[in-house]
Amino acid sequence: MRFTELKKTIDGISQRMLTVTLRQLERDGLVSRTVHPVVPPRVDYELTPLGVTLHATIQSLVTWTETHQSEIATARARYDALSSS
Repeated sequence: MRFTELKKTIDGISQRMLTVTLRQLERDGLVSRTVHPVVPPRVDYELTPLGVTLHATIQSLVTWTETHQSEIATARARYDALSSS
């Protein structure tokens, strides 16, 4: 995917945070970055074979989060109420 596609897909992420995250994922060998020599420059990102191995694990985390979303929201509200007192 191109950077702008990623940014549109990931709700609420800033350009800076996406850049930092992609650099770290590239450093860890989970994402590859390809720069195409065109004007304007085009950069594509894709999962490496190592990154693909994480898909099932991350999907499990997403599913768990969706299942427990209301409990997480309740815990956050409780924490915030205690922290603001």
